[in-house]
Amino acid sequence: MLENNRREVGKHLLILLGSAIITAIALNEFLVPGKIFSAGINGISQIIATLLSAVGIHLSTGWFILLFNIPIGLLGWFKVGRGFTIYSIAVAILTSVLAIVIPVNNISNNSLLAALFGGILTGVGVAYPLKNGFSTGGMDIIAVVLEKTTGRTIGTLMMMINSGIVIVAGFLFGWESALYTIISIYAMSRVVDSIHTRHQKLTAFIVTSEQDAVITELNKTLIRGITAIPSFGAYTRQSSTVLMTVISRYELYALERAVKEVDPRAFVNLVNTVDIEGNFYNETEQLKLREKTAEK
Repeated sequence: MLENNRREVGKHLLILLGSAIITAIALNEFLVPGKIFSAGINGISQIIATLLSAVGIHLSTGWFILLFNIPIGLLGWFKVGRGFTIYSIAVAILTSVLAIVIPVNNISNNSLLAALFGGILTGVGVAYPLKNGFSTGGMDIIAVVLEKTTGRTIGTLMMMINSGIVIVAGFLFGWESALYTIISIYAMSRVVDSIHTRHQKLTAFIVTSEQDAVITELNKTLIRGITAIPSFGAYTRQSSTVLMTVISRYELYALERAVKEVDPRAFVNLVNTVDIEGNFYNETEQLKLREKTAEK
């Protein structure tokens, strides 16, 4: 178990480093020189840095990313959870430091190419942390906190924030810049969807011969209903059980890790879920259930 934890931490550190490098390169080599704005805190930081540069104050975008993520990190620490926040803020801080250190170069004089490659690289930098249970900080943490307090979905909140960035970019720097920003954010979202998962909800089918242990571990990790279906392997000629559960995309990493720890030989099939009827607890409802369970 200790060896697995060390590997997990090492894997997270490598993803953290790689994500920060890729995101910083996307900013300084494609987006910043082309006046094309990224999503979330990075985009807001770019806008502020560009405005200050216009009046003769030249500060790297990285300084503003760092400045915004300090209070956001404290907010996430108390409202979201320590594990998620530590890695997320570490990515954000390292990204900001690298954005300060790496010089700004205009690799492409073609704005369309800059928007596409900037968006693609940013998408890669965002997707792999999400796939492994944390984020790149910034608006991801704010969106999770707002979802808990307002009841609105994270996707809706992020769309509102990014729409605001596009509108501000259009008014301040011209609508051509805003249009390239839309292309960049769209490219980023497509890459995130393809690497992480496209749909908000997934149905997981878990084929295992250790059904009791897997169910116990999943119940510790997730507050989701699980349906157990007896099954029989046509090739192995052995009895097994298919466990079916519906999860949100933010729970995918937790489910995969829980199953792997208990039954490394389990077969997991993930299916996109178009719609569901009945009880499906969101993050806020799950938090309330955990609090009630802890009180008992």
